[in-house]
Amino acid sequence: MANKERVTFGSKLGVILATVGCAVGLGSIWRFPYMVGENGGAAFLLVFIICTILLGLPIMITEFFIGRHSRSNAAGAFKVLAPGTKWSLIGYNGVLAAFLILGFYSVVSGWTLEYIWQAMTGSLEGKTAAEFTEDFHAFSSSIFRPIFWMIVFVVLTHVIIVFGVEKGIERASKIMMPALFLILILLCVRSVTLPNVSEGLNFFFKPDFGKITSSVVLSAMGQTFFSLSIGMGCLITYASYFGKETNLQTTAIEVTVLNTLVALLAGVMVFPAVFSFGIEPTVGPELVFITLPNIFEQLPFGSLWSFVFFILLALAALTSTISLHEVSTAYIHEEYHMSRNKAAWIVSIGVILIGAICSLSFGVLKEFTIGGLIIFDALDFLTAKIMMPLGGMMICIFVGTRIEKKVLKEELTNKGSIPFYFFNTYAFFIKYLAPVAIGVIFLNELGIFK
Repeated sequence: MANKERVTFGSKLGVILATVGCAVGLGSIWRFPYMVGENGGAAFLLVFIICTILLGLPIMITEFFIGRHSRSNAAGAFKVLAPGTKWSLIGYNGVLAAFLILGFYSVVSGWTLEYIWQAMTGSLEGKTAAEFTEDFHAFSSSIFRPIFWMIVFVVLTHVIIVFGVEKGIERASKIMMPALFLILILLCVRSVTLPNVSEGLNFFFKPDFGKITSSVVLSAMGQTFFSLSIGMGCLITYASYFGKETNLQTTAIEVTVLNTLVALLAGVMVFPAVFSFGIEPTVGPELVFITLPNIFEQLPFGSLWSFVFFILLALAALTSTISLHEVSTAYIHEEYHMSRNKAAWIVSIGVILIGAICSLSFGVLKEFTIGGLIIFDALDFLTAKIMMPLGGMMICIFVGTRIEKKVLKEELTNKGSIPFYFFNTYAFFIKYLAPVAIGVIFLNELGIFK
């Protein structure tokens, strides 16, 4: 049976900010800009927004349904909704994906703390572009410093998780999310006041429809999936803490809009600056840790801007590591009847071990590869290109084929107290169209379908 006494978020604002924090992370501020740069600028942005509305929003609503209706963790939810069946494997996939993602995600999160420290101590001043590249590779491949910062980041996450849903996750989200938005807006204002920024804004907002190809469409669909944290158990776990009065439809819309707004602001922050200094927007994943610090250091008070930027990046990373940690903690806490504190310690220690191995894969373990990929990249490939799309697709199939439409509608309308316009269209989409669309992403990411 569902857990009727389950703890809930304490306010509507807490629901929104915590769930936005779950979605917003390095995917929106680090990954999104370089994906835009590599896929034709505004053409990619347009397709991304369309995919977010047509694909991301309905699947988010579906995960919200599973979480609140079951009132259980990501794995336990399927045991509640389909007891005695193998549908629970979907939940186990989500829990494992979240745990593995947290392992390598914490490494990158730790890098943000290193760069905050460098900005504070003036270590970024006076460097050439080549020196930024050399120093980043030297740091990321070293043994002790990356692991130290990774552990610090895991400990920060752990402390928030131990305080619980309302006093930990919700309270932290109410502080971090407004701070994230304010810093992001500040950096956007600074970026658009640079000379010759019109080229960057045109690149980001003026689409060249000739650049919309099947590859761009599929990349945009994949980014939608990544940025909304679909298929990794986070949305199901957080929705299990929603109160019965929470409007799941409105919450999903608000979270989607705010998540998209963060991505738009990230683009406004990055592309005017990139074009102002004559740098190619297609530089890829190194944009954040090499290119942007180089740009900031060419500005007046460069170290200050670098410091502010990496604070922003650390906040975005922390909101995501909290949600990823909570997926595994809630699972162990509930399924194995352990105290929350003990469950959190098990997760944190496991994450530190995986994170240490991932960090060392850039240096002393770089010769150890899986399918030609270092351990860090192999885990990224496994989770982002196999486990997440597969999980999202199976969630849609599960709700579309296993859940009665009457039960689904009753939950999504709060027992008929709020309307759900076009419900039949939504139900048809989830049952038939969404699995096909996600399947296309899945096969494309594996290189099977192009």
